[in-house]
Amino acid sequence: MRQKRINIPQTILTALLVLLTTQISAQIALQAPVPADNPNLSGTNTWPRACADTDFNEFFVSIEWAGAANSDNEFILELSDANGSFSSPLELSTVTDQNSNPEFTTSFSLPTNTRGANYMMRVKSTSPASTSPASPGYSMYFLGFDTNLHMSPNGDGTTPGSVQACGSTQITLTVDNIPSSELNTYQYAWYRSGTKLSETGPSIVTDGTGEYFAFIDYGDCTGSANTESNHIVVNSGTSTGIAINPPAATALCAGDTVAPLEANVQDGSYIYTWYKDGAEVQASQTGGFTYTIDTNNPAFVGDYTVRVQGSGICTETSTAITITNAGAFTVTRNNNANIVILPSQTQTLSITTNANSPTYEWFRNGTPIPSSNNTSLTVSQAGTYHAAVTQTGGTCASTTINSENTEVVAPTAFRTEISYATSYESCISTSIALIADKIYAVLGDGTEVDVTSDVASSFTYQWQKDGANATGETSQSISLTSSDENGAYTVNTELGGMTSTSNELPVQLGSAAISISSTSTVYCSSSDIITISTTTDLSSETFSWELNGEAINSTDASLSVTQQGTYRLIIQKGTCSQISNEISITPLNPDLITLDIDGDVIFPEGSSKTVNASGGTAYRWLDANNIEISGSSSATFTTEGNYLLIANIDNCEISKPITVTYLDLFNIPNVITPNGDGANDQWIIPNSYSNKSDVRVIIYNANGAEVLNSTNYQNNWPESSMSFAKQNMVFYYVIKNDSETLKQGTVTVIR
Repeated sequence: MRQKRINIPQTILTALLVLLTTQISAQIALQAPVPADNPNLSGTNTWPRACADTDFNEFFVSIEWAGAANSDNEFILELSDANGSFSSPLELSTVTDQNSNPEFTTSFSLPTNTRGANYMMRVKSTSPASTSPASPGYSMYFLGFDTNLHMSPNGDGTTPGSVQACGSTQITLTVDNIPSSELNTYQYAWYRSGTKLSETGPSIVTDGTGEYFAFIDYGDCTGSANTESNHIVVNSGTSTGIAINPPAATALCAGDTVAPLEANVQDGSYIYTWYKDGAEVQASQTGGFTYTIDTNNPAFVGDYTVRVQGSGICTETSTAITITNAGAFTVTRNNNANIVILPSQTQTLSITTNANSPTYEWFRNGTPIPSSNNTSLTVSQAGTYHAAVTQTGGTCASTTINSENTEVVAPTAFRTEISYATSYESCISTSIALIADKIYAVLGDGTEVDVTSDVASSFTYQWQKDGANATGETSQSISLTSSDENGAYTVNTELGGMTSTSNELPVQLGSAAISISSTSTVYCSSSDIITISTTTDLSSETFSWELNGEAINSTDASLSVTQQGTYRLIIQKGTCSQISNEISITPLNPDLITLDIDGDVIFPEGSSKTVNASGGTAYRWLDANNIEISGSSSATFTTEGNYLLIANIDNCEISKPITVTYLDLFNIPNVITPNGDGANDQWIIPNSYSNKSDVRVIIYNANGAEVLNSTNYQNNWPESSMSFAKQNMVFYYVIKNDSETLKQGTVTVIR
């Protein structure tokens, strides 16, 4: 079959050639970016790898390209992920000022999470769009941690140098000086006696003896970060099963002579260390496998252990042997730990005990007090006192236990501190209690002793507000419940002729909400006055009335308003502001009064029509003679004419004229004669359709084009200026509302 020849017009062919030529010339050929020297460093420094840290993070690449770039073109340098993938490339830099330079350099910085050996780069242009080949893979690392690691057994922070793995026990070594949030973001290299291990995490479970250390594996950049850890030697050893042989008795009497505690492993070449309650009581000794308890020391009671060390054995600690006091009893101090004694006064100290047949001896400053064999002691001097109680009967006679010390002080003065006794937030809290909660005795050398519990109930108190006595407030605490009590509070105290004034505390309580009301919220006219008032007594208050946030009156208890806006009342209580509710005064809007009819009121002659109004607070319906026909929200009309509705919104009046007409009973005319003689010049339709906002009248010419489309039709078509091309023309009309067609037909215009 012969192919059909296609003829292309010369003009189209020329345009295609121009377009093709333009597209070819508007291409860019990009080369892969190449590492370049850093001009901010001396010498030749083209980078073979990118090793960055917080002190250095600036690298340069050279970019070559050919072609023609548009003026809005941008060159974008992109970085792959650590595996060389550009599925989600990272933008390193954007260059906008090299569109006429076929070779240029640009700098970039590594993100802080960059760690890998196969990062690639490429460059893209945006106008026209083009992408270069990918560069070779480079080692790129941000050295987020570049100081020596520290590792320890189980990450306990110690630096043991060497540890023993007893029998088949394995020891876990853990890096402990990298923040936990970063610890697992690095790869680690672990070594045992110079051999690299397979583990790459921050911990390793040792699998044999040897010298262990670790560093962070930064690939080719590892040498740029000094992260090698401390070294720990893991030795193996044999367990001795160290224990303490059970003693003849574990309940001892004070002063008893008892056999030493003995370790079950007794070797003169081993080193033994003895402990009580974890504290060393016998230093490390070669062959020291026994320990003698000193029962003359009241602190002999406790848990005893022994640790053994030696060549070829594991360093181990025994389980504890608990030693108790068979003659133990209690001594309880009954008085306060700190007691004040005033000149010419005495204080009584006392103890109780459950000792068997006890005897007593009191001491002052470590010196026995003669004839003090009693459970109580009356003192008149300052000093440190305690009682020694000796048990003379029962299992362990002659056991002595001392009571707790009592500090008896003779002050030269007192210092009182007050504080908020309940939670308090300035200008928010509506009540608060203050209390004198600390009383200190000031001694002759200037030192202070807390004597609150001893003397608080003996002090006399007088609270002051702003430097003046608060009437009736003579207790250790004061309760405040009103913003009228706001101020600065102190308390004066007195005991034994010694007076003091406490520190000062500010109190600024918030107040209960205040309320304002108005005679109206609608502003009618410039002659209208609205009164805003409050039930709060302002006669002794500092206050201001505000309009739209600006103070307008600070003297009148009520406010006469003559303009619209938002009003409120602020009462100042010290530094706190008590703010009322807001009242918005708005201008009168006549559309607030609505009727349930649209346009004129129309009904057939001889019937009636009821019209309802809404939106007002009062209503008056007047006929043409100003005679009121209704005083409610509705009125019923039986006669056509002109009426007036006067509606009130508060004290504002809105007038709405109402026209009442009888329903037109004539049909819609289908012929009109607009010849200017005043008869049948316009198309007049019944009043049930005209002047209605919800009724639409549409007239089309013979060609279907609209010549009229209107609501509220005013019976004014055609207008006098309208011309007709023919003597007799037929038009089509449609009368409808939103839901249905009410009437339709034709109207002929005869000229």
